[in-house]
Amino acid sequence: MDSLIAKADAIKPLNKKRKTDKHDSRAKPGPSTKKSTDADPTATSVAQHTTLPRSLRPSSPPPEDAKKYSHIPNKKLRTHLTRQSTQNARSKRLLKDAELLLTEEAGLMEVEGELEKTWRVGQDEIATAAGQQAAQGRQEWKMDGGPYRTRYTRNGRHIAVVGSKGHVATFDWQTGTIHAELQLRETCRDITFLQDHSHFAVAQKQYVFIYDRDGVELHKLKSHIEPTRLEFLPYHWLLVSVGNPGYLKYQDTSTGQVVVEHRTKLGACHTMCQNPHNAVIHLGHQNGTVTLWTPNLPHPAVRLLAHLGPVGSVSVDSSTGGRYMATAGQDGTVKVWDCRNWKGAVRTWNARGGSAELEWSQKGALAVATGGSVNVYTKPSIQTPFTASALPPLYLTHPVPHRPLTSVRFCPFQDILAVGHSAGVSTILVPGSGEPNFDSSEADPFENKKARREREVKSLLDKIQPDAITLDPSFIGSLAPEPKLSTAVDGAHDIPYARLPRYERLRVSGKADETEEDGRDGADASDEEGADGQSKGALSKAEKEKKKMRGKNKSLKRYLRKQRKNVVDPRALAVRKKLEKEKEERRKARAIASGQEEPHKPSALDRFKRSS
Repeated sequence: MDSLIAKADAIKPLNKKRKTDKHDSRAKPGPSTKKSTDADPTATSVAQHTTLPRSLRPSSPPPEDAKKYSHIPNKKLRTHLTRQSTQNARSKRLLKDAELLLTEEAGLMEVEGELEKTWRVGQDEIATAAGQQAAQGRQEWKMDGGPYRTRYTRNGRHIAVVGSKGHVATFDWQTGTIHAELQLRETCRDITFLQDHSHFAVAQKQYVFIYDRDGVELHKLKSHIEPTRLEFLPYHWLLVSVGNPGYLKYQDTSTGQVVVEHRTKLGACHTMCQNPHNAVIHLGHQNGTVTLWTPNLPHPAVRLLAHLGPVGSVSVDSSTGGRYMATAGQDGTVKVWDCRNWKGAVRTWNARGGSAELEWSQKGALAVATGGSVNVYTKPSIQTPFTASALPPLYLTHPVPHRPLTSVRFCPFQDILAVGHSAGVSTILVPGSGEPNFDSSEADPFENKKARREREVKSLLDKIQPDAITLDPSFIGSLAPEPKLSTAVDGAHDIPYARLPRYERLRVSGKADETEEDGRDGADASDEEGADGQSKGALSKAEKEKKKMRGKNKSLKRYLRKQRKNVVDPRALAVRKKLEKEKEERRKARAIASGQEEPHKPSALDRFKRSS
């Protein structure tokens, strides 16, 4: 009891008096000689070796390596440049911090000995070694209504399948949740998602139809007639289609308007893909040519003779920024092209089984589906120039007994390859084919409903105009080249065309009416020739005007000439005076040459003569 009373006496009541500097127990700034006894030694030891990431600090100080502009006297400009350099230096440091979070690494299969090969490893061994979660990607979906074509969303979470007999289905392949399943009972040739899994477009027998996630028909695009292939440009919100009539059409899905349609003049087209780097459309035609199209050009930007027969498949490598393109023809060859020079195929080999289906993965693996098997090749062997027509080293192979193989698609951010065939869809595991780290601002596999809505609104605000699509997207933001078209006015050369007077612009473009000047020059020439005794059959001004105005609006030309005579233009007066002076000099030169006049003898008084 006494101990309890003693402890109660030790607890003092709260001090209600106002604290002053004399009784303030807070630490004063400056060097302190008193050691803190209540500090946690464990927390202190951890704090010495750890720091909070710069992106999470409440107020990040300016970096030390930020460039300063103290030599600029303008205060506003100096502040703007200092703030810009600080943000650039801070972004570089934050990028280094973000790299610490990218812990996942992409790696290919490796074998122990030289005699062992990776293509001998089957799907059962890969699924056993990959783990339970990764093994879910190895599935077999048997469906009636084939052959089937597949398409994934940008985040790789949802898949859409379409059969040639009208069977359409979209679902979440990870959870097995079916969004929509339709039996259209007509020929369907292709399918693609739009901005996300909430809308998808189907190329049916006559037109293109757009459905929502529940399978409700929203739009019937009658301008797309007999479509065979579909593509969607996510940064431009453009739905691109090509069909049997041979027309390539771009339709803006945000406004519903047809932006442009190009007539390819090469017949029906059954092969199309897009370059994700610059949004250029690649088409493969029946005569063996591959053409590259943009909305702002009525003709192909590039025309390439790739094969001796019809082109069966085209694909562009996204891992290298669209540098390499792979084509497969019905002549049984597969070729890899360098899109920077088009000087010939980088690699060529023969594929067994005729025409092949091609697809590049996010890490540069090339899948070739031909005959009854799917073969996967990896770089750098397929991108290294090789003159002989030999097969590159094979990385993975998988037999598919259901023919024909009509589609191959790599799942984004996953090591999965979906193969569409006559009996349904098969998915196989391809280690090292997918990108392990995703950018949640671009494509997030784990986004919820709110994040999807925010991303959709943001992408609409950041939509790029179709005019910006070109082979070289780096031209945006660059300086315009100097104009080469220029002329001389009043002795000043190299004047840009845009700064020329209106009459000079018309004269340079060949649209100026020089009837009066031609007539005057002709009359002057006839007078000169008459003075020399050599004028025979010279036409007068009226006769020249009569011949020149034949078949034209004579009264209107006369009216314009009269109006121009009444206008006093100092520039025109100077030009006429200059012409008269040159005419007089030519006359004197001819007279001196003929002996009619004596040449002028210089004298000492010429220095006082006023120059005209």
